[in-house]
Amino acid sequence: MNKNIQSEDEQILKQYYSRYGGFWIYERMLDYCYLVNPYFNRSKILDEMEANFKMLVSEYPSGMVINSKLASECWGVIPDYIIPGNGAAELIKVLMDNLDGKMGVVRPTFEEYPNRLSDEQVITFVPQNDTFRYSADDLITFFGKKKVESILLINPDNPSGNFISMDGVHLLAQWCEENNIRFILDESFVDFSIGFANNTFINNAILEKYPHMCVIKSISKSYGVPGLRLGILCSADTSLIVKMKKQVSIWNINSFAQFFMQIYPKYREDYRIACEQFIQTRKDFEIELKKIPFIRVMPSQANYFFLEVLPPYKPKNLCAILLKKYDILASACLAKKGIEPNRYMRIAVRNHGDNEKFIKALRELII
Repeated sequence: MNKNIQSEDEQILKQYYSRYGGFWIYERMLDYCYLVNPYFNRSKILDEMEANFKMLVSEYPSGMVINSKLASECWGVIPDYIIPGNGAAELIKVLMDNLDGKMGVVRPTFEEYPNRLSDEQVITFVPQNDTFRYSADDLITFFGKKKVESILLINPDNPSGNFISMDGVHLLAQWCEENNIRFILDESFVDFSIGFANNTFINNAILEKYPHMCVIKSISKSYGVPGLRLGILCSADTSLIVKMKKQVSIWNINSFAQFFMQIYPKYREDYRIACEQFIQTRKDFEIELKKIPFIRVMPSQANYFFLEVLPPYKPKNLCAILLKKYDILASACLAKKGIEPNRYMRIAVRNHGDNEKFIKALRELII
């Protein structure tokens, strides 16, 4: 492909990627780039929030003490073990500011974590297979030969969709504990995994078993409410939790996010149903994606698929075509390290209707 065309495609995509959201100004666009639960927003929880809009927009939120109690009631851990944040992004930044030494990461990954460190501080493991699959044993074998003070596991991983079972995560957490390594577990997408109700480490007994562990969860992604800016970090390392709570701003949670936590317990069953519905939607979407000859679909337990783009297309030009011709925004993985440039893309899983539009667009591009 002509290099000028490639450059033009990349420039077009970067104009959208650099916005990091706010896509409501593009009324017709389908966002297959950012990752949110497509079903929980159908719950009446949003109706209750809308009914209280005027009150919430005109009232100050509470401080950390109250919001920690609300978060503890929502996710079942004691207040001293949990800190709510202005999205997981705020908590990632504060956590990384409190870490010393070198961190082990798996790439490709969500670069928000390693971007907070110098290149010399990041020790990278890249799975040596064509589907980017890896196990707890793979990580223990690799990082056992390195000097790291912390290890990051995103489970399911982003963008690969790799998933390590609870037994495997326990194995890795125990190994980290025995070797005095800070284990950072990001389970922002775990509620999209099969058997999700039993796949979380946000549990008092588990946190206490691994006191060097920190568990991060993006509520924005799991619950489909990114505009609220809400995330949580949990750890039995209460000295770290106390320190982090002092480092965030006094009102780091807005009134809408606080109210969401206040009323969420009434809607737990809606959330469970939404996650079950999502898992079936992902299965249906995968079946149709595998019929497209110019993509190879990686297995996924998350709310996205990692795709290898095959001839006659490359990710940059395919994503540019989807955007210009079909108003579909997908990620060409331009900033991902650990992968061959311009070979892979990541797409979200949306609801059935949107996914049908995406598949229809891909079918029209079959040459």
